[in-house]
Amino acid sequence: MPVNVALFGSNGHQIQNQLVAHPHARLMAIANFPRAKLPADLQNDRSIREYDTFEEMIGDPEVEFVSLCSGRRCEQAAHTMMALRAGKHVYAEKPCAMAESDLDAILKTAGESGRMFHEMAGTAFDQPYFAMREIVREGLIGEVIQVVVEKSYPYHDARPQDEDVDGGLIGQNAIHAVRLVEHVAGVRIRSVVAAETKAGNPVPEGGLRMASSLLCELENGGLASLTANYLNPRGTGAWGCDSLKILGTLGLVESREGGTQTRLVIGERDYGSISTTGPGLDYLDTYIKTILGEDSMPLTLEEETSPTRWVIRAKEQIRGRAR
Repeated sequence: MPVNVALFGSNGHQIQNQLVAHPHARLMAIANFPRAKLPADLQNDRSIREYDTFEEMIGDPEVEFVSLCSGRRCEQAAHTMMALRAGKHVYAEKPCAMAESDLDAILKTAGESGRMFHEMAGTAFDQPYFAMREIVREGLIGEVIQVVVEKSYPYHDARPQDEDVDGGLIGQNAIHAVRLVEHVAGVRIRSVVAAETKAGNPVPEGGLRMASSLLCELENGGLASLTANYLNPRGTGAWGCDSLKILGTLGLVESREGGTQTRLVIGERDYGSISTTGPGLDYLDTYIKTILGEDSMPLTLEEETSPTRWVIRAKEQIRGRAR
């Protein structure tokens, strides 16, 4: 039997398009999500229930799985725990929490409820990052010593000036860079020093941070430098003009120009572009199949949410310096 899915909120990367003719899941209910945003194949499906409130939706005993893109990200941790306590599996947009205490409470509630919780944390499993992850895991570039990452998106007027809406630059953008360090380069972070700026924000007195930098010490003694910004000019032709360079004791592997260019160098040999012909791993599909007992997640929940923990700590460090 397919898993019965409900959608709450449209503030983020909601999963409606992935549910069209899904072999293991079906859309059962929506709340705070306009029917007009559903794919054409689902808009006219009158079996999809519409609820006025989140509480009504999670009170539906037939709903098994809730996908959360809460209208204010600062409220999403509470929504997550409410859904878990109501006996629903939860899939949450990033950042799933904006305080470390809330993250700990989510993990504790998931353990106590017997339901599964996962963040929308599939960054490392899309190409070319999935192929790079496998190269690192095979030991082809040796021990990873340094990781350099940039996450660059364009500015637009809809960027929230209030970080409570989407988690802010570090929470919703730099988190991808942290995932690339821990989930692709495969080295855990030990400590972080962070800085960010509102310089360049076209809204006078606005709260949007336009650029940030994170310097991380890794558990193996290596280093990672991460930048995230809303400074990508449209002329690049890429929505996310991102780069990732992983340098090890035997070689390096890198991705540039939003993943359109890759390179593998081992010792004296330049292998050029890496093969990214495989589809990677669909994180949502894997989660659904895990619920059905047909698969297992590629990361432990602690590994999956570690980048969220580090972006929370980065923000707390910045706030601490401002006090």
